[in-house]
Amino acid sequence: MNKFRFTIKLLVIATFLLAFASIAQAQATRTWVSGVGDDANPCSRTAPCKTFAGAISKTAPNGEIDCLDPGGFGAVTITKSITIDGTWGAGFGSILASGTSGVIINAAGINVILRKLSINGAATTAGSGVRFLNGANLIVDNCQIFGFTGTGTVGRGISVELAVSANVTVRSTDIQNCTKGIFLSSSAGTVQGNFDGVRLDQPTATASNAIELSSNGIAVIRNSYITRYQTGINVTSASGAAIVLGTTIFNTTTAVNAGATTVRMSDSQLVNNSTGVALAGGVFRSGCDNFLDGNSNNVTGGGITNACVQ
Repeated sequence: MNKFRFTIKLLVIATFLLAFASIAQAQATRTWVSGVGDDANPCSRTAPCKTFAGAISKTAPNGEIDCLDPGGFGAVTITKSITIDGTWGAGFGSILASGTSGVIINAAGINVILRKLSINGAATTAGSGVRFLNGANLIVDNCQIFGFTGTGTVGRGISVELAVSANVTVRSTDIQNCTKGIFLSSSAGTVQGNFDGVRLDQPTATASNAIELSSNGIAVIRNSYITRYQTGINVTSASGAAIVLGTTIFNTTTAVNAGATTVRMSDSQLVNNSTGVALAGGVFRSGCDNFLDGNSNNVTGGGITNACVQ
């Protein structure tokens, strides 16, 4: 009897180990999606999956999902460190997020890279392009985000709504026809934004802020272009701040609203806006090489603090 029980225990342990090994084997470091794939597949190059959501469960932490060919691969929620690459040339990764958010990132301490993706909100009034709710680092690189037209807490191209400190990098990315372009906030800690080569354009009357730096949101904005928003860069909290370098803001109601905080600007152009810089007890520190021209008012609510060093 004891020998029989021992044999049964060995069989149970062996079955468990085989099941665990099978799960581990199913999570590859690199997985693939295709417009003609199937989520029942292992997401390999020769047997790709159909959607990002199908592939993510078969991708190991810190792994990568790539696109074999052009296709729409669906909205996805990310809860582990991962890279999703639209892989221009071989493929083109698209997310049609009608009535929902395209990408949601929500897990402590994770690092996420979104590269070469097209995220289309289809002009519906629900959801945002990318929602960053929890994590350590987010990089949005060479993406196109458009058509998120809701108001309030939706309708944002990139919405960072954290309760921790984190870093957010957005580079070489177009955000168009979104009620709010980029929203940065953390209720605890500091969220540091690094925005380089971002183009924000909203041609409709519902436009709000191209970039809003709310509670504990601090951003360096360089080599970017903003037009046709009510406010180009809006620092809505005294705990926020902006450093603006080599950036053009054109044809807005207010190019930069510094509020009661400090905005530092160099080598930038604020042209043909109703107001160039609005202050409400804040400070506008200007370098030698800014160009403010064609605005109804270059600066309101205060004066320019000369930070020119020659």
